[in-house]
Amino acid sequence: MSDKKFRVGLIGADTQASWAGASHIPGLRAQPSLVLAAVATRREESAKAAAEAFGAERWFFDPYAMINDASIDVITVAVKVPAHRALVMAALSAGKAVYSEAPLGATLAETEEMARAAEGLHTVIGLQGRHNPAVRRAAELVASGKLGRLMSARLGATTFGYGPQSPSTYDYFNKLASGASFMTITVGHVLDIIEAVLGPITEVDARTELLWPDIEIVDTGETSAREIPDHLDLIAKTTSGAPVSVQVLAGVAPEQAGFVFEIRGSAGWLRLSGNHPAGAQVGDLALTSSLSFAAPDAPIATGTGPTAAGFWNGAAINVGEVYASLGRDLVAGTHATPGFVQALHNSRLVAAVERAARTGERQRNLT
Repeated sequence: MSDKKFRVGLIGADTQASWAGASHIPGLRAQPSLVLAAVATRREESAKAAAEAFGAERWFFDPYAMINDASIDVITVAVKVPAHRALVMAALSAGKAVYSEAPLGATLAETEEMARAAEGLHTVIGLQGRHNPAVRRAAELVASGKLGRLMSARLGATTFGYGPQSPSTYDYFNKLASGASFMTITVGHVLDIIEAVLGPITEVDARTELLWPDIEIVDTGETSAREIPDHLDLIAKTTSGAPVSVQVLAGVAPEQAGFVFEIRGSAGWLRLSGNHPAGAQVGDLALTSSLSFAAPDAPIATGTGPTAAGFWNGAAINVGEVYASLGRDLVAGTHATPGFVQALHNSRLVAAVERAARTGERQRNLT
């Protein structure tokens, strides 16, 4: 096996933005075949500060200069969704491997364009929940047939976001044009975990609600209009044969956060559970079952990083697993890590759920 370290350039590594420091930085540090070589932000001062804080060799305040630097092998795009397209397309044009946060595009059309442009290249989409060791073990248990005939599944998920209050920094999540909505982010991650365990979703019936149309901006006292739903009830059918009932709640206080995904078969049951305030894709998950099973693998990254304390603690666990999968692909020349094709599938699935909620009609033949 090659001992080469592939050099990663991270766009959006601002020390004031906690997500990159809490997830990507410690996630990368745990990898034997990847190294954080450079960071890029919008301003020279913040780029220098990020390089120093995160231990990067180089810094850029022009992300396109980093993208076109011949010494960089992998570009990670960890900025707001409307900025994804230009950066991702530039990285793909430069022939780089690309890791983009989810959702990939601000619109379905953007996602389709990037997926087409990525053909033949190593790409990764930040639907990291499916990479959690407990999710992987649950998928293996289902695939083994030991649960017997799959009879039903139910999932309840929460997120602290999209409630009645928001700081001005995060108000863009409430706007349709941002592409970073309750449906594309929170629901998109939930749907991907369902499919990772039970196989592709083939049919959906859905209802969405907008419970808090007027949002208090806590740091300014102003009121902002929410333009997207903040609640989902869903019935889905999967290729495994198990129907799934789903409820996703927004605006849930951190101390009340919860994720429970329970699957029942004729010969047993299994349950995935977690309690990270930001959702199942962020923190670790636990697997329990009426059947015996091999314990999930230990996470490669523990989640300890420069900005991992407090709210984002554990954020590197699943992101670290994504980087580990990418590293294996780069070393072996394989393409096993879900990339932009999966991103496009997820975006189309979210669009089908939105269409079902809007029209009241079941959406079929989604695979």
